[in-house]
Amino acid sequence: MAQMTDLLTVAAALSGLNVVLLLALLAVWGRNYLTFRTPLTLGLIGFAVVLLVENLVALFFFFDMGMLYAGSTLAQSTVLAMRALQFVALVFLTVVTMR
Repeated sequence: MAQMTDLLTVAAALSGLNVVLLLALLAVWGRNYLTFRTPLTLGLIGFAVVLLVENLVALFFFFDMGMLYAGSTLAQSTVLAMRALQFVALVFLTVVTMR
């Protein structure tokens, strides 16, 4: 297994934070769905589940198959940028949801 670079380490940490935010959102949206039973809330739950699975798969690839990105600094930077953008989006969504 290739050693993870600093860029991939930060990207993996952001994926981990994304998982935490998504679990918090799922808890709130799940409770809201049980109370209100609206299709919108069910859609938000589906959205969170898909992103949660995506982030868990990404973590698997970071730790188990880091060699996929090992040869290209551009690929590593892009992966980090995408993880960071997703994190920022989830922070906004979490802040709005928790209010």
